[in-house]
Amino acid sequence: MLKFQNTAIALCIALLLPDAAMAEVGHPSLPGSDLSFLWAIPFICMLLSIAVMPLFLSHIWENHFGKIAAFWGMAFLVPCMIFYGYHVATYEFLHIILLDYIPFLVLLFSLFTITGGIRLKGKLAGTPGVNTCILAVGTLLASWLGTTGAAILFIRPLLRANAHRRFRAHSVIFFIFLVANIGGSLTPLGDPPLFLGFLKGVGFFWPITNLWVKTSLLALILLSIFFVLDTVLFNKEGRPCPPTQPPAMVEKFGVEGKINLLLLLGIVLAVFLSGLYPMGELISVNGIAMEGQNLLRDGLLLCIAGLSLKLTSRRTREGNGFSWGPIEEVAKLFFGIFISMIPVIAILRAGPDGAFAPLVRLVSHDGQPINSMYFWLTGILSSFLDNAPTYLVFFNTAGGDAQYLMQETPTTLAAISAGAVFMGANSYIGNAPNFMVRSIAESSGVRMPGFFGYMAWSAGILLPLFGMLTWLFFA
Repeated sequence: MLKFQNTAIALCIALLLPDAAMAEVGHPSLPGSDLSFLWAIPFICMLLSIAVMPLFLSHIWENHFGKIAAFWGMAFLVPCMIFYGYHVATYEFLHIILLDYIPFLVLLFSLFTITGGIRLKGKLAGTPGVNTCILAVGTLLASWLGTTGAAILFIRPLLRANAHRRFRAHSVIFFIFLVANIGGSLTPLGDPPLFLGFLKGVGFFWPITNLWVKTSLLALILLSIFFVLDTVLFNKEGRPCPPTQPPAMVEKFGVEGKINLLLLLGIVLAVFLSGLYPMGELISVNGIAMEGQNLLRDGLLLCIAGLSLKLTSRRTREGNGFSWGPIEEVAKLFFGIFISMIPVIAILRAGPDGAFAPLVRLVSHDGQPINSMYFWLTGILSSFLDNAPTYLVFFNTAGGDAQYLMQETPTTLAAISAGAVFMGANSYIGNAPNFMVRSIAESSGVRMPGFFGYMAWSAGILLPLFGMLTWLFFA
């Protein structure tokens, strides 16, 4: 293990060194059309590690999951360097780290820090009605706070309200379905795929105009299913009441850390404005163009997060049960996921010339888009890959012209958008807030299902509803 760690550290240092020869060779990238399915094995093993090791090797996983994630990342990078050379490995590593992983983590860290400083005071009783209201409000706000912001803001009140309940995991599962995924489908602020579409020219209000019926129908059905299920379990528990407290200890309803609401608005504005005012390339790192508006946005986000830490009292964060564990787990695991998925994305981008050509060919027939296949293929791949690049792959497969897609084939663009956002709920790794919510719930003592156990819930509840949406809107 020590030898592997030294090798991995040496490789990362080498990849981060300035490459003077890059100017001579241009911007080498991984040739997706030349890659076989074998290059996807590290990514598949990364997913299997997340799924299986917590069940059968829990002690090893808990203590070494960061090293395991790094190992599967290196399982791609080392062969890439051997077969395609140092320049290609350098370019691919830096491209995904600088343009995808770091901005992803900065946004997640900022939202986690700020929403962790907002404490909704007052003791809520975790009845079916109260729980359904929390889910409904979180779903409504997710498109404006982002799925990450809404999830982190509302998961702790939900957990506190149900602390006295015996059955709690189902509430967290439906929370992931609704607040961490489906609720973020109505604006570019809600979920990264829609923000990418906004940067490509899709109108800011296009998603709410074209997806609100689909989102509302799906949310109403899921809230109804949850209310019935929670009522059955609540009655099975004997309709428990929260432990009574002396009147002097009962908190009045209110909000602590109100300054963070203003800081949260700053996050939203920083992200929104970065898409409206492009500043062009500011610096280049080994051939990777770093645009000014993105660097400014990420710098502002970190500054806002720093202000939140300075201006929020420790008592408020302690009352929230705030800890850095969940964001640390997401950072380590998604490092391995982002690196090991590089060849998978490259193969998908190769379209009909890549190893996944049979999948790509399913989305059109005689030059006409098959909207149902766009919905399902975008969705299924978004369940396990990062949904932002998956959205971009199928956006480009459909033509890549935002104006044409919005005006001439809006159903196709809606199918791609809905698939990327909705089906992120199919697995724990389909969307970053999923894993974070699970980590927060488990740190609060909730026994969450494992990787496959969660997918049993999503397959049994969500897939039939996605089939209904296909029949109603995309057939």
